[in-house]
Amino acid sequence: MKLRLLADVHISPITVAELQASGYEIHRVTEVLPAYASDAEIIERARHEESVIVTQDLDFSALIAQSGLNHPSVISLRVGDAKPQVSSRILKTALPLIEGDLLEGAIVSLEETQFRVRKLPI
Repeated sequence: MKLRLLADVHISPITVAELQASGYEIHRVTEVLPAYASDAEIIERARHEESVIVTQDLDFSALIAQSGLNHPSVISLRVGDAKPQVSSRILKTALPLIEGDLLEGAIVSLEETQFRVRKLPI
């Protein structure tokens, strides 16, 4: 299975474009759902498409953990410097290391120099 990513509205279009240029299959939520889509609708879309949600919003991790779901996986980007180029660099560095966990079902908290993986369901 190939890793697919669905970027929440908090992820810059610049970051999405840089990841696409690096060969990742990634789309912004606003490309596939209305801008007013709820978190539950985004989670359902990610489940249906077998995509990983990339976000800076902790709500997704909490909703999925509380639901007992084993998918979709979530990358929770927890960085102090949220400039698009910084987010892109961090994601491009970490994705090869966490891809297997994401494909199996996980919530990954990704910081500037480290990450934590929690297997789903939690």
